[in-house]
Amino acid sequence: MSNKIIFTKEAPAPIGPYSQAVLAGNTLYVSGQIALDSESGELINENITEETHAVMKNIEAVLRAADFTFSDVVKCTIFIKSMDEFGTINEAYSKYFKINPPARETVEVSKLPKNVNVEISCIAVK
Repeated sequence: MSNKIIFTKEAPAPIGPYSQAVLAGNTLYVSGQIALDSESGELINENITEETHAVMKNIEAVLRAADFTFSDVVKCTIFIKSMDEFGTINEAYSKYFKINPPARETVEVSKLPKNVNVEISCIAVK
C-alpha cells in the first residue's frame, strides 16, 4: 500500500516538516490544524469560538481535498490551552458533527504552535 500526501491551498501550509494529511489506503490522517488563514497566514483568534470555527474550516478544506467529509471522521484529538474553554470549544465543534460524532479526546497543554488556544487533528475513513 502506498501513501498519498494531501495538500490544498484552501488550508494553511504546514509550518514544519509534516503534511496537511496522509491518505493510507482508505484512511485519512489529518495533521493538527490551527486557526491560520490560508491566504494571509494571519491567526484568527479574536475569541475561542471564532478560533475553533477557523480550525474546523481548515480541517474541512483538507478533508475536501482528499474527497472526504466530516461524516467520514472517526476520531478527533483536541489540544487546548485551558480546560476553562472546554464548553465553548465543544459548542463550536458540535456544529460540524450533528449526527454520530466521532470518538475524541481533549487534552489541556501548556503551549501550542504560534501560541494558539486550540489545535485539532482527526482521522477519517471511507
